[in-house]
Amino acid sequence: MRSSFYAAGFLLAFGQAVMAAPTVMNCAHKLKHSIDEPRGWIKFAPAPASHKITLRVALPQPRISELEQHLLQVSDPDHPRYGNYLSKAEVDVLSAPHPESIKLVKEWFAGHGLSHSDIDHTSAQDWATVTVPIRTAEKMLKTRYHIWKHAETGELVVRTTRYSLPELLHDHIALVQPTTIFSRWSELKSSMFYENNGQVEKSLASSANRFYSLDDLQDDGDNEDDEERIIAPHSDCTRTVTIDCLMRLYNAAGYRPNPRIDNSIGVTGFLENYANIEDMKTMFQHLHPAAARSAKFDFVSVNKGENHQQRHLAGAEANLDIQYALGMVHPIKKAVFYSTGGRPPFNASRNTVRNTNEPYLEWVNHVLTEEKPPLVITTSYGEDEQTVPREYAELVCRKFMQLTARGVTLVFSSGDGGVGDGKRGQNHKCYSNDGKDTYKFLPLFPSGCPYVTSVGATYSIPEVAASFSGGGFSEYFTRPAYQEKTVSNYLKTLPEGLYKGLYNPAGRATPDISAQGRFFQIHHRGRWGSIGGTSASAPAVAAIFALLNDALLSKGKGPLGFINPFLYSKGFEALNDVVYGSNPGCGTEGFNATVGWDPVTGLGTPDFRKLKNLLESTNYKAPAVV
Repeated sequence: MRSSFYAAGFLLAFGQAVMAAPTVMNCAHKLKHSIDEPRGWIKFAPAPASHKITLRVALPQPRISELEQHLLQVSDPDHPRYGNYLSKAEVDVLSAPHPESIKLVKEWFAGHGLSHSDIDHTSAQDWATVTVPIRTAEKMLKTRYHIWKHAETGELVVRTTRYSLPELLHDHIALVQPTTIFSRWSELKSSMFYENNGQVEKSLASSANRFYSLDDLQDDGDNEDDEERIIAPHSDCTRTVTIDCLMRLYNAAGYRPNPRIDNSIGVTGFLENYANIEDMKTMFQHLHPAAARSAKFDFVSVNKGENHQQRHLAGAEANLDIQYALGMVHPIKKAVFYSTGGRPPFNASRNTVRNTNEPYLEWVNHVLTEEKPPLVITTSYGEDEQTVPREYAELVCRKFMQLTARGVTLVFSSGDGGVGDGKRGQNHKCYSNDGKDTYKFLPLFPSGCPYVTSVGATYSIPEVAASFSGGGFSEYFTRPAYQEKTVSNYLKTLPEGLYKGLYNPAGRATPDISAQGRFFQIHHRGRWGSIGGTSASAPAVAAIFALLNDALLSKGKGPLGFINPFLYSKGFEALNDVVYGSNPGCGTEGFNATVGWDPVTGLGTPDFRKLKNLLESTNYKAPAVV
């Protein structure tokens, strides 16, 4: 009888314990993340309760360190696995969250009326996406969204400065966005100039450029009469940069890719920057006739991105990138232009927001779903690292790692502000946005992610560092092992105490490599122009990498993939060292270019044939499966 009594008591207690066990929906909320009011932004108005916002929920990846180890092994030219990149399925397995995390997040969504069909997952299920009204998002996150207005540009975004999660979810959700991100994803061009009718013919023939600012140009739409018909076929890369001079300068002249080789290059476009086909054809007719006959690219829309072909809508950045990346690698088998939607303007008069998502996350999540993404992808966009929450930057950087582990080479511009804002004088903007207004250099993201190749800029012959060439040291990412010896040696050469406290000497250093970045001749909106910036350097370097892939694949070897470890351990021998120039900014002269690596031009500019010979002699294994 006594045992029955105790048994009954135990069952009653157990039942009460089960009933009292916390679930996601009855668990109290606990603060997950908060920031100070962001510098330069003004709280404009409460967000409309009915406006729909797309929430991206990141789940922890318990095996991500294993993936990183695989990447470092297959990218190390001295490792037996060099060149044996992972398949998409293998990367997905190593990137996946714990099943319990997936279960609890689904429970949370269901508790707010969201069914399975309302949830989108990445292929690795490490990010979940739902679209809900603001009123629902505020309940889910125990927060209040507002419309914020940028004091200088007038941009408006829907954001909050703090959010909470049920305490049970804290170990199962890494972050939720858009919430506390106030970054301004922008194209990284330092200058865009147009030349008047007849001027390009003269400048290409004599290298005597005359420049006109954007303010001097009045858009007149699609005006065929603006096109110049006779263009000199060569330039010397001093004051006029063309496809031909880049190919000669970087020792790739005469190399013709095999269009039957399964090789590819990708160009990213953001912020309604459209690549115009007629502009591209006109540019090729004058400067690359062989490409004019057959060059083409596939258009891929991401997040409802578009590529309108009305000439007055053509983007200078997109035209630059596609004309040089595609022109230098013609006749490559496949070229892709990605247009990603994601600019977040707000129309206060109608209480609508067209989009509130960060475009690079949209883009990388899409590319990771592709069975065969381009082997080299170039991006000329970025933002100040400090404007991106650290946790978010780290998670996006891991997404880039997932791509490079599959054999994809990611190229990013290093920025056009030198060590910060490009200003030598006292009227600079190099201050922290954490409420402390600390004077500091401003590194760039995503250029500072250690899994991408950061590209700085040079100009003239012999090459000199362009003063705007972005470079420095990340505050979010520590210096990767492949940089340790090279960058440590550089730091030892600096005068004691130089810029102490203005940069993080233990951070990931940028750029890795560089290329010409001024006077690029493009055809844009029916007329010729000259453009400059590291956004010009990046597609040039990406094109050289794509040509190297052609050479490797033609010999049955794997693609370059994550090339940084190779560049720092062996590849620097095949680069042109740049030892003159500096990158001023933040009221300083910045860093100086010097012998070896420096935070202005990196390891130097590429020599295609030297790199080709060096790579072909390296012990590559079987071709990678991306």
